[in-house]
Parts: sequence; structure tokens; C-alpha cells
Amino acid sequence: MAEINDAIILAGGGGTRMLPASLYAPKETLPLVDTPIINHLIWEVARAGVSRIHLVLSRRKKDILNEFLENGIVHGPKVRTELPRESLKLGLEGVRIIPHIQENPGGVADAISTAISRIDGAFLVLLGDMLLMDEHVGPKHSGPEFASSASSRLVSMFEDTGLPNVGICSVESNEISKYGVVGLSDGMVVEIMEKPSLEEAPSEYVLCGRYVMPGNTREILEQYPISEFGEMQSIQLLNHIMENGGLQAVKLNRMKMYDSGDPLAWLKSQIDHGLNRSDIGRNLENWMRERLGS
Repeated sequence: MAEINDAIILAGGGGTRMLPASLYAPKETLPLVDTPIINHLIWEVARAGVSRIHLVLSRRKKDILNEFLENGIVHGPKVRTELPRESLKLGLEGVRIIPHIQENPGGVADAISTAISRIDGAFLVLLGDMLLMDEHVGPKHSGPEFASSASSRLVSMFEDTGLPNVGICSVESNEISKYGVVGLSDGMVVEIMEKPSLEEAPSEYVLCGRYVMPGNTREILEQYPISEFGEMQSIQLLNHIMENGGLQAVKLNRMKMYDSGDPLAWLKSQIDHGLNRSDIGRNLENWMRERLGS
């Protein structure tokens, strides 16, 4: 079975729902308490075995991140010596970060198109504003060893079956209408319904921003040009895969899904992650009990 050597992290969107928080920092770089989202994503795909990470950015975001993209690290060894160096830079030894410019936000498939000419074979895709956590650690435990296993699980499934796949998570009924909801049959995705009502939803499982796409993705996208399909190009891509060989579902159960797409969701994510961390959780819980009690 062919290896997956490439991952695309999609971070080209405007982040307008997070304004004004995203005015000076891309939403994909916002901290989950004290570690930027993008660091978590890079460590996650590195744990899955990729050697090249294609970072799709708007031109403005690339300008903001240029210091890190060009130099890797901006703080010397004497700064915060108690922290591993991985916590203070964008990237890892042995993993290449390749930036790509998406001139105008055009959806997931359009963002993939900006990087796909540099990719050979199947590849991972991650949404840059979605975190999936199965461990809750602080920056002293930075790097792939402590990263989310979400992408690794998708890669393992692909290596076993050879089929493209998507990560799915179950959500509470009042959250269903915020996501793409999947219909399932024998472990395969047979339907994707965008932001349905609870009554219309085919299941409790939603797409959670993790995909393994097939090696012929470029050829598929050429059949559904963005000039004709717009942001629905992404749905056409997934439907094509479902109808031509199949799209497998990887249930990422017992993982916390954190979405930085809007302020309230991100605030809840901060609190939940903080409460689950061994280094700060007890103090945060005690403070919250006192605060709520007063």
C-alpha cells in the first residue's frame, strides 16, 4: 500500500466570524489556552507520518507568518528554557512546511487545488480551525509524541483498505445544524447533508475536518470546475468519490472536537481543554466554582 507523505492544512479563509479577535492574528494561530491551533495540527500530521505539510494561506496570513515560515524559530535557546523548542516554532525537524497562496476564499476543494500540483499520491486534508483532542496536555508536552491521533487513525484505515476516508464525530442534537452530517451504511459514507435540521439529519455523525483524499483528486476536480460549481465543488468531489469506489467513515469516538469558527464555540473549547489539563485543570475548576458560587 502506498504511503501518505503529504498533508494539506487549509487556512486560507477570512475568519470573519472571529472578528475582531482575528484582526491581528489568523484564527488558525489562535491559542488553545497557550498553544496555537496550527502547532497542534502540524504535530498531529507529523505523528501520522507525513514529511511535507502544505499550508494554504491567504496572502495576508502568509505575510503575518513569514517570519516563522522563513526562519522557523524566532526565540533563542535562552528563552523559556523549561519548554521544548517545538513549542516555540512553526514546524519540526524532518518535516517540510510548504506555503501556498489562495488568492480568494473559494471553499475546501478550491483550497486543495492551490497545493495539489505539488502532491503525488493520496494525501491528508485538515481544516485549519478544527482541533480533535484525545489528550489534554500543556506546552511542556509539545510535539508529535503527545499530538492527536486523529490523522493517524485515518492513515491507518487507508493503509488497511486503500479507500479514501473522512473522520466523523458525533455531536449533540442542538449542534447538528452547524455541520455537514453524514448518512452511513456498513462503515461507508453514502450521503452528506449540509447543515440540516435535526429532523432531516441522516445521523448524529458530522464531518470534523479530517480527510484522506485519493491520488486522482486533481483529475476529479477538473470535472467540477469552481467556475461552474463554486463552493459546492467540495460536495461534488466527495459525491464523486462516494459513487466511484466509495468513501469510508472513520469514527473518531472519545475525542474532543474544538472549533475556532466563532467566539462562543472557541470560548467553550478553551474552558473544556483547560479543565481537562493536569497542570491547570484543578485551579481553573476551583476558580470557576468560586466564581459561579458568588
